[in-house]
Amino acid sequence: MNTRSIRFRLAAWHAVLLTAVFALLGGLLYATVKRYLDDTLLETQARRARQIAGTLLANAPRTGEAYVVREIKALYDPELSDRFIRVTRGDGSVLYVSGPPNDQSFDPSRVPPAGAGHAAEFTRLERLGDGGSVLIAAFREEAAQGGTYLVEVGTSAGPVDRLARHILELLALGIPLVIAVAAAGGYLLARQALKPVEEIAWKAAIITQHNLSERLPVARTGDELERLSSALNLMITRLDEAFGTSKRFVADASHELRTPLTVIQGELENLAADPQLPAELRDRVGSTLEEVERLGKIVQKLFALSRLDAGEAQAEWVRLDLAALVSATADQMLLLAEDRNIKVTREAGEPVHVMGDRARLKQVVVNLIDNAVKYTPPGGTVRLKVHRDSTHGIIEVADTGVGIPPEAVPLVFERFFRVDRERSTGEGGAGLGLAIVKSICAAHGGRVDVESVVGSGSRFSVILPLAAV
Repeated sequence: MNTRSIRFRLAAWHAVLLTAVFALLGGLLYATVKRYLDDTLLETQARRARQIAGTLLANAPRTGEAYVVREIKALYDPELSDRFIRVTRGDGSVLYVSGPPNDQSFDPSRVPPAGAGHAAEFTRLERLGDGGSVLIAAFREEAAQGGTYLVEVGTSAGPVDRLARHILELLALGIPLVIAVAAAGGYLLARQALKPVEEIAWKAAIITQHNLSERLPVARTGDELERLSSALNLMITRLDEAFGTSKRFVADASHELRTPLTVIQGELENLAADPQLPAELRDRVGSTLEEVERLGKIVQKLFALSRLDAGEAQAEWVRLDLAALVSATADQMLLLAEDRNIKVTREAGEPVHVMGDRARLKQVVVNLIDNAVKYTPPGGTVRLKVHRDSTHGIIEVADTGVGIPPEAVPLVFERFFRVDRERSTGEGGAGLGLAIVKSICAAHGGRVDVESVVGSGSRFSVILPLAAV
């Protein structure tokens, strides 16, 4: 799972938000229920305290305290009902205190006195040393004929605490489950919502300058994604028009320039052959003729690039052996390497068959060998190797030349890009040879890679799909 994807981040934020909301709601629910149970239980105890005070202790001077004690035991039976009842006189002496409850949830003798300074009616929670706790409601009664009594009625807080813990356990188990389900649902919803984005990205990844007629899928949903797809399609249309205009200009210009350049070259050659031409002028004509020839080569390369851009590289595809093609091409270029005292080695094993245009692929090999020889000093070596893997045929052209600076490596296949001329052995090109190599490889469904170390040489690798068996 890609943790940087939008769907994952949406699901994660959704889960975090739900966790915060459910944790807050769970905390409020627990606190509210706990408070409600405590208040309800205390209100029940307070009502009993008021009953004892109003019906028994108000007339205690007349009926006698012994009568009050007997009535409390008879009417409320605190031990059997698991309650705590204590009646304290105004001087602090205890008139009555209940015994241990039937459930043994607390020890009445460990409940401390209320102390002075309380209002006429109050409640409190007493936590005992044995781990138990008692909720107590107290009521102060003024007897009719004098005397003050404090009535305390309480019960164990254990049942309320156990119920609150049970609710807390349910929340602790239920909230993560709900969050997990909600997060999974949020992830699925985000995935479904972003599915058109994946389709757009997949389609955009396969659109190149060679298939700008393709368009991105447009989901007719009326939302932002539909507007994005439509806007991108309009941009691709404008790019297609711009590329088309550029290609037509390059093709037309290179085509129109070929004839006048041929005429100029012919006239200069005739002029240079005139025996009456002064030597100084002959040298100038020769220099001009060299530049015209160089310009003619540039025009030819531009014309080749325009044909590649137009898709003409696939016009004459045949099944061919890369190993044989490289070997034959190297034989034809040995003289160029020998003139520079450069050794050319070849390494080829079994035949490597691909589908392609023989002339175009030969042009790839010629350009790579020519570059390797051009940028390798005398005494160096150019190594050719043809091999294959499970799906591709590979041509490697490695040299022991001057190498390419790291900052220039990503740019060597750009049109008209040239590394500084001082790196070559004196023959600067127009910066179109490697661009043609890249275009031919792309037209054949392959690619060309380069690895280079300054001072140690370069290695170009042409990778082409193998022909079907």
